[in-house]
Amino acid sequence: MRTGNPRGRGTRRRALHRASPLRQAAAKTPSAAKTPSAAKTPSTRRKPAANRAAKSEARRAAIVQAALDEFCARGFAATRIDDVATRAGVAKGTIYLYFDDKEALFREIVTTMLVPLIMVLEAPPPEIPIRDVITRFMDLFVREIYSTQRRNVLRLVMTEGPRFPELAEFHYRNVVERALAAMRVLLARAFARGELKDDTLIRFPQLIVAPGLVAIVWSGLFDRFAPLDVAAMMRAHIDTLFEGCAP
Repeated sequence: MRTGNPRGRGTRRRALHRASPLRQAAAKTPSAAKTPSAAKTPSTRRKPAANRAAKSEARRAAIVQAALDEFCARGFAATRIDDVATRAGVAKGTIYLYFDDKEALFREIVTTMLVPLIMVLEAPPPEIPIRDVITRFMDLFVREIYSTQRRNVLRLVMTEGPRFPELAEFHYRNVVERALAAMRVLLARAFARGELKDDTLIRFPQLIVAPGLVAIVWSGLFDRFAPLDVAAMMRAHIDTLFEGCAP
């Protein structure tokens, strides 16, 4: 005859089962989903951040390009931030995440599109004849300024500078002044080496860049009637300069 409480025996068996060392060890073992190998690695976490940075930079570049297009089409005064936002395909508020106002957009255009070219002029290879240096500079102008949208930046400064002197000053301080100073240094070295007969070009380095300004003005006013071969004009200008200035 059975004695005791059958329910009590079942309860004891369940308690023993729950207290089994094997079950306790299994409960403490991390699952595959929680193991370090399955967790996100640092490189995985960096990818979204890198993607965000790339998208932000692309958005910034699109805004700058849209601003240049609007400035050239409407003029600086008539362009509104709304116009830039529409052309860039972003909300107006997005622009203010990057730039405070139109003047900041203009400064960014000059800084990103023209200043890097001036840095090339400021660091030429040493001991190169001055005629070769100027020839390379003229080739750079034709290839990287006149043949690209950078030409529109210079035209914008010419047309809007008188009405907005602060824009003209920014361009002068960051582009013109630095370019003239760099050329004076190169010309002074050439004069010391006996490559120039006098200091005319040192005193007036504007003579070197003058045909570039003529080309910009001509392209905006008369190119449709009489296209100008700017590269050929630059070569002729170099010949004329050094026929009069070389010893």
